[in-house]
Amino acid sequence: MPLFLGFLGVLAFSFTLPATRIAVEELDPTFVGIGREALAAVPAGLILLLSRAQLPSRAQLARIGVVAAGVVFGWPLFSALALRGLSSAHSAVIVGLLPAATAVAAVLRAGERPSRGFWLASLAGLAAVLAFAVSQGAGLLTTGDIQILVAVALGAIGYAEGGALARELGGWRVICWAVVLSAPLTVPIGAIAAAGSDLHAGGDAWLGFAYVALVSALLGFFPWYAGLARGGVARIGQVQLIQPLLTLAWSALLLGEHVGPATLVASIAVVASVVATQRARVTGAPSATGR
Repeated sequence: MPLFLGFLGVLAFSFTLPATRIAVEELDPTFVGIGREALAAVPAGLILLLSRAQLPSRAQLARIGVVAAGVVFGWPLFSALALRGLSSAHSAVIVGLLPAATAVAAVLRAGERPSRGFWLASLAGLAAVLAFAVSQGAGLLTTGDIQILVAVALGAIGYAEGGALARELGGWRVICWAVVLSAPLTVPIGAIAAAGSDLHAGGDAWLGFAYVALVSALLGFFPWYAGLARGGVARIGQVQLIQPLLTLAWSALLLGEHVGPATLVASIAVVASVVATQRARVTGAPSATGR
């Protein structure tokens, strides 16, 4: 069950880069990155209100702040900025670093201790992703590359902290509170970005924005944080190794971006790595109550 929940989250997030790429072609990247979080605060607030969710404790609020820094501000903004100059396919191979970054963040933030076998399997998957990136020309760092790397680092922190906190609050409460409590910042920032840009975009751009606002910023986290909480941040986080390959497929199908034959080799290596990480031992990850 945790693995399936993790896969549902990854499937939802695999459309994020293509949807963002479509949106930023006509809309301001700051508006797309932060404005999506401001919009997501509306359904998130309604969910908390209708469920009569209890306000988190002071300690939990501080941890929600860490989650927000990573997945409400860091990842959305820097990925949107990067996709102004990078293709979705190019970005996807760099995002392949996210599972390894999440595992490191889990060790530092969630108190998990993966086994040597886990790290070997993770490194094998990371090597496959890096080899694929080099073969696609991602080895030359541009400003966009640096921005997507910053997005990966901040996103990993938000994933790890959110997955650990979900054991106490439940995954959907974590992301809803993170989005709602960030609204005093995301709403004015999004409004300023909107006022200073041209919002006369086509239907595809607004459809892409709607997807990242409702799914990438909110609904995708429901199964994702639940999977991390139940199966462990480090282990379930490795399911993200499949995400770049899924994103490459959507980039080709939806955007017509070129994906070379190395994709098949990389996908086989990545799937093998995911299977190996699921069989490796990870300690220090208490199970959630399934809220």
